[in-house]
Order: sequence, then structure tokens, then C-alpha cells
Amino acid sequence: KGWLGLISVLRLEMEMVSVVVTSPVNNCRSLSPTPPLPSCLNGGNSHSRRRSWNIFHRKVSCAKSTDDYHATLKSLNSRGRFPRKSLGQHYMLNSDINDQLASAANVKEGDFVVEIGPGTGSLTNVLLNLGATVLAIEKDPHMVALVQERFADSDKFKVLQEDFVKCHIRSHMLSTLETPRLSNPEFALAKVVSNLPFNISTDVVKLLLPMGDIFSQVVLLLQDEAALRLVEPALRTSEYRPINLLVNFYSEPEYNFRVPRENFFPQPKVDAAVVTFRLKHPRDYPDVSSTKSFFSLVNSAFNGKRKMLRKSLQHISPPSEIEKALGVAGLPVTSRPEELTLDDFVKLHNVIARE
Repeated sequence: KGWLGLISVLRLEMEMVSVVVTSPVNNCRSLSPTPPLPSCLNGGNSHSRRRSWNIFHRKVSCAKSTDDYHATLKSLNSRGRFPRKSLGQHYMLNSDINDQLASAANVKEGDFVVEIGPGTGSLTNVLLNLGATVLAIEKDPHMVALVQERFADSDKFKVLQEDFVKCHIRSHMLSTLETPRLSNPEFALAKVVSNLPFNISTDVVKLLLPMGDIFSQVVLLLQDEAALRLVEPALRTSEYRPINLLVNFYSEPEYNFRVPRENFFPQPKVDAAVVTFRLKHPRDYPDVSSTKSFFSLVNSAFNGKRKMLRKSLQHISPPSEIEKALGVAGLPVTSRPEELTLDDFVKLHNVIARE
């Protein structure tokens, strides 16, 4: 009776008709979710989830139409794969969101795109269909094999089995782009478009944003709360951190739209959002004598976040000298780090550097 009941529930849930409502990227901050996964997949132990998942796929295989919701799960099941929490794997089930990710980056014929964590290749397929050349970087060897097989006939696709946060992406890109740049001086900068594993998002942002000489845009799907903290931080709040200064130093960020958690498998505990970082070329960075010393000062300032700068920066200069530098920069001598804008930090750094 238990198995018959489970199959009956799955039959009812799979026969439900749902409509995905989307809006253009620039006019919408939220997308309606895809159909939820059957409730039997959200509870129980690992064995019961795997068993229920296989039953679910036998029903899916009889569906009349194919979309990312069905195809992604079927692709995973074909190799006996279950998303690994340790790798932050949450697979996109809504093809419209993949389309809008590509649209946010204005991907077009001839573009060179880096994708981090291609998974089953649903976003990769969108990028290739738009005429882009795609370099995918995937840590999971099973997913590497899957996309290699899926796109074996494409001469515009390459996948590297590497941990992105540990790989030498700059070296990869310089060697990859060397030939087209030599043959065409007008060759455009590359782009990054990715549905990121949530657990590496901050590391990826820190790695990619200082690469404005290689990438023009970085479009990422991040946790919604993290996206808002990166793009819309408020001065004098606990959310204002060194990462906000890094983001604005190297790029112009834009929050595009929210993606409800129901669009992923397995369903995460938080919603996601798509963010576009338009990278500044190095010649357009704020004018500081050294980016290394600038961010060293910023990090030192926030190490004592509740302290006045004359205290948190006293290992750089005596408090009296910090007070003098603040005055020359046009800032109150009682300033705290969370009260300073990017321009304020640039002014303060340059005054201290001259002394």
C-alpha cells in the first residue's frame, strides 16, 4: 500500500499543469518558480530520497514534452548522480532563467564565455546556441564527463576539470585569448556567465572582479541576500564590509532579478538572484598609488570595525598622524570605517601614502 500510495501521489503531481511567468531582465526583479519537486523528495533519509527520485524519473520519462525541469533531472539520473552538498550543487530547472542569464550578459555570436560549474549543461547549451565559445570549469569529474559527452560534437566547447577558486584562471585566459587577439586587435573582452555554487560565490567575486583587462562582464547567480549585500550596501550598517569597497573599486554592479528557491534541485533554503558586474578597465580604477596597499588599509580599518580609524590604523601611523590625514582628506577625526565611502578611503589612503 505504501508504494502504491507513493506512485499515486507522484502521478497526481506530475499531471498538474503549471505556467512559468517571466519578465524581461531589465524590468523584473522576480521570477515565478517552476513546478515544485514532489514532496517525497524533500524529506527522509538519503536512501529513501534516491529510491523516490528513481521512481519520479520513471514517470518523467513518459512526459509529453521536454524542458530543463525534466531534462536536468533525467540527465543526473542517467548517471546515478545525486547533488553533492559539499560542492554546493543546486541544479537549475527553469530554462527561462538560463535564457535571462545569457541575456543579462548580452551574449551574442562570437563571444567568448567562461562558465563556472556547468553541471548538466543546461546553461551551456543556451550559450552555445547563441553562437558563443564556452570554456567551462567544473570540479566534479562526473559532471565533466557528462558535459563532454553532451557537447562532443561542438568545436566551440571546452571543459576543464578544476576547482575554480584554485585554478589559474588568468593564465588560462591569457593563453586561450592570445591567438584571437593577435589576429584581431578589435577582439572583444571575454565574459563570465554562471549559475554558481553558493558556497564559493565570495571567492569567485574576489578572483574575477580585478580582471577588467580580460573580462567585460561577470553575470552570476548568487544567494539573494549575498547579492543585495554586494550591490546595495548601506553606510553605517553591519552589512557594509571590505567586499563592498572591492566590488565598487573594480566594477559597476547591478541587481537584475530574484530567482525563487523552487527553481532549483535540490531546493536550497534561500532564494537566489542574478547580478551583473560590469568590470572597469584597469585604466579606470580609482587613482591610488598601489591597489595592494589600498586594500591592506581597508582591511586593517575594518578589523576594528567599531573603533575609530585613529585606533584601528595605529599600526600604520601614530593616532595623531591618522587624525591629521583624516583632516587633510576632509573627514572627521572621529571617523569609523563603516562611515567612509570608496572615494573617502581613496583620499585617506593617498594622504597617508604621501606622508
